[in-house]
Amino acid sequence: MAMNRNVSTMSKNVNFVGDPLLHRISGIVSSAMTLKEMLDELIGLVLGVTNCDACLVYLLEEAAGEIVLCASQLPHAGEIGNIRLKIGEGVTGWVAQHRSPVALTSHAAADPRFKAFTSLPEDTYEAFLSVPLISGGGVIGVINIHHKRPHGGAISKASLLEQNAKLMAETLEMKRLLGARKVIERAKGILQRWHGMTEEEAYMDLRSQSRRLRRPMQELADAIILADELHRKSERKAQG
Repeated sequence: MAMNRNVSTMSKNVNFVGDPLLHRISGIVSSAMTLKEMLDELIGLVLGVTNCDACLVYLLEEAAGEIVLCASQLPHAGEIGNIRLKIGEGVTGWVAQHRSPVALTSHAAADPRFKAFTSLPEDTYEAFLSVPLISGGGVIGVINIHHKRPHGGAISKASLLEQNAKLMAETLEMKRLLGARKVIERAKGILQRWHGMTEEEAYMDLRSQSRRLRRPMQELADAIILADELHRKSERKAQG
């Protein structure tokens, strides 16, 4: 995969120290961490390997066609889940669209693709590296690292980070799939209770609605769970 960058050459002799990182990532896969805990752990690994000043992770929200800020090394409670980019928007969106890393060794904000957010001090930093997270042939997110000062080593770090990004992506996708499965199982149970369905009938109903509405099954499952919770609250309020 070619890398878009603002320098003409890239060293072929990267000092790759990935084996310990691969081992730690593999350990995360088998853990019982939540998605948030997993993202925080992966950010910690990236910080240790790259010695960057900041790291942010964006994940794809497929239904909206957007990538959403989901985790950050610096505290951004108000921005997590609220900063969104269309595919192709900004450097991060460009990376998601083209599935190709971008390394800007200095004056990152001067790149014509760059989109700055005033609430993110990282966007004022000099050097910027953005790498796609690819799983199953598709982009599931983007990981960005920032350096406060110009950093020529961003190019070699791109090579190192790219070699590990695929495993990171597969780890995150596995966690998301497991989470989605649990949500769907819970929604099936609610449908069984509501309509006296068998487990198979509940699943077929969910799948049918998903196809008819052209919405992900997890999204419909989330709506069913929310409706059930609201109904239960209403019943408790009426009884109390």
